[in-house]
Amino acid sequence: MQNDSMKFTQLPGSTITAPKGKVRRIIGIDPGLANTGFGVIDFENGRYRMVSYGCITTKATQTHSERLLTIYSRLQAIIQEFKPDESCMEALFFVKNVTSGITVAEAKGVVTLCLAQNAIELSEYKPNQIKKAVTGTANADKDLVERYVQLLLNLKEKPNPDHASDALACAICHIHSKMNQGL
Repeated sequence: MQNDSMKFTQLPGSTITAPKGKVRRIIGIDPGLANTGFGVIDFENGRYRMVSYGCITTKATQTHSERLLTIYSRLQAIIQEFKPDESCMEALFFVKNVTSGITVAEAKGVVTLCLAQNAIELSEYKPNQIKKAVTGTANADKDLVERYVQLLLNLKEKPNPDHASDALACAICHIHSKMNQGL
């Protein structure tokens, strides 16, 4: 899969790397009923490379069960195409609106099931952990996180939509977390 034309971005200060020649492929997910963002990145020898990102969108005109099935089947297709080794997702941490919290939790359950069926290990991170890993501050706003994701992945522009950017930020956080654990 890897060739000489792949470009990786050096992770500042990194000393722990995957085994030589081993590329870690991570899928980050930002779950939601209307929009589930995903971001796939590779990490090798202390460097990142963005593979793909996007958003699984469902329509309000679909039944609730059809929306959940759409998330499941599209995520399944993404997993089959990109074959990630690891996965991560933003933890459901606090919700102001109970109804929207329940729908996010249901989307999260569908995503978790899909990953488990594909035997992909899942890690979860709180929003402030993700912000701190990407920008260095737990209080970063969305724009700052997007700019750092752009910089770290050497992208020409900020990734859109913001759900995809959040998923990429989660994947970057996952790599930082595993490096700190010596993995």
